[in-house]
Amino acid sequence: MSNPLFVLATIIAKPNHAQQVADVIRLALAPSRQEEGCHRYDLLLDNQDDHRFIIQEQWQNIAAHNAHMLTTHFKTLVECIAPLASIEVTKLSLLA
Repeated sequence: MSNPLFVLATIIAKPNHAQQVADVIRLALAPSRQEEGCHRYDLLLDNQDDHRFIIQEQWQNIAAHNAHMLTTHFKTLVECIAPLASIEVTKLSLLA
């Protein structure tokens, strides 16, 4: 049995691009949630900063997340928001 993988993708939109970034992320939600091995794929907005988004993900394992990163909708997401925002990805393992 493989360990679940948790991913936090922090996306900070450049000034005047928050709505556009949010709209692009929303397009990737449904297809990501339908992927095999996806247990959670949620878009969160920072209550203190409306330009800071977090995608909270839970995958069955690293292989499922790696497959996700090869999908067209993921590649399109990254390609579209890269010029509009900074992106930081943290991958976490469950300890307890």
